Amino acid sequence: MKNSEKVYLTDQGFLELETELNDLKNVKRPAVIKALKEARALGDLSENADYDAARNEQAQVEGRIQELEKIMENAHIIEKNSTDAVCLGSTVKIEYIEEDDDDTEEYMIVGSKEADPSNNKISNESPLAKAIMNAKAGDIRAVESPNGTYNVKIVEIL
Repeated sequence: MKNSEKVYLTDQGFLELETELNDLKNVKRPAVIKALKEARALGDLSENADYDAARNEQAQVEGRIQELEKIMENAHIIEKNSTDAVCLGSTVKIEYIEEDDDDTEEYMIVGSKEADPSNNKISNESPLAKAIMNAKAGDIRAVESPNGTYNVKIVEIL
């Protein structure tokens, strides 16, 4: 991630990252330091599996702390403006327009770091989100995907 690259997050997404960062700094980091001290006390470090495991865990914890700090430093909190047009932070009800099956889904458009398709949070960089950005309720948009093009109708912007 470039230093000036904006990371789009909802208030909730920022809060979740902040909670994870606090847990890493105040709970996991001290636990790893304690495990390292205990492993060192066992003697020979060259063949000490506990020490190696604690060092690996320390590297993972410190790496994640750095990653979270960088994300939060570049975070841009998504402001939900209106329900007139689809934008970052919008929750949108769409209908997949197919010849044999009309399926309706609801998605929230979030930044890529917060995307969670299993919970209907899609990245603003996804083909679907790109296709429906700035659309209004009632609009039909073509979505270019790796599996071909399909059409969706914006039913409602919540």
